[in-house]
Amino acid sequence: MDEGCGNPIVFVHGNPSWSFEFRHLIKALRSDVRCIAPDHIGFGLSARSTSSEDHHPQTHARNLAALLDHLELRDITLFMSDWGGPIGLDFARRHPARVRRLVVSNTWCWPVGGDLHFRSFSFFMSSPLGQYLVRRRDFFVDGLMPMAVGDRSVLTPEVMEHYRNAQPDPEARRASAALPGYLVGAHDWLDSIWKEHARFADKPVLILWGLKDLAFRRTELDRWASAMWDYERHEFKECGHFLAEEAPDEVVLALRAFLRRNQVARRHPDAAAGSARSSGAPPPSSD
Repeated sequence: MDEGCGNPIVFVHGNPSWSFEFRHLIKALRSDVRCIAPDHIGFGLSARSTSSEDHHPQTHARNLAALLDHLELRDITLFMSDWGGPIGLDFARRHPARVRRLVVSNTWCWPVGGDLHFRSFSFFMSSPLGQYLVRRRDFFVDGLMPMAVGDRSVLTPEVMEHYRNAQPDPEARRASAALPGYLVGAHDWLDSIWKEHARFADKPVLILWGLKDLAFRRTELDRWASAMWDYERHEFKECGHFLAEEAPDEVVLALRAFLRRNQVARRHPDAAAGSARSSGAPPPSSD
């Protein structure tokens, strides 16, 4: 999707989502800014591929960069959730001058192979049984999505049909099935991004976090807060992983206020030195 005009917000989705996830935000914001929401290869309405290389998150990051280059975008606000975090921040660390702001929502961007929480999930979902469940039983959509939200009623039958129809058969779920293995398998790529996170740590950052998420915990939330220079933090106590589905009105309010407060690009003079710390940002708030 590419709607509206003005400085761009690029929405970067995760697994098993697609640009549909951000429809409420785009509808509310397109009168003020340009909203761009691509589907990664193998997701949503994008092409499918049988190549395992096309399903690596680093390839998704290269594809995103190629799109942003093709659109000649600058002054970008990146809105990233789930796998969208490392995919989007790979662009931010390579092109920091083109990125003005960051929005991180229940995501991460560092190696997690040493964390049993992630390692066990990655191992199981990449096992033959896990692959069978994802590809043959659409487990990510029908099983994990309802478990990952705070209130399952937001995932109405009509909404769930859109997620199912985007991955209607086992072949269409190849990309979705591949990503869990890269939680551990993409260690070097994730490590390379995080080692350079000072290149984007000086950007104004809006942290939006659903506290009922099964995947990303307060541990990951606190790590973001400790690593960013200039952040504000909104915790959603009754929401889980899919904030754009669960609390779109509240997300829009926070995002609009964030955009207004950060209209001028800023840079901390010593950010390039590689130190990363939290700023004197406003205290955490609850929405």
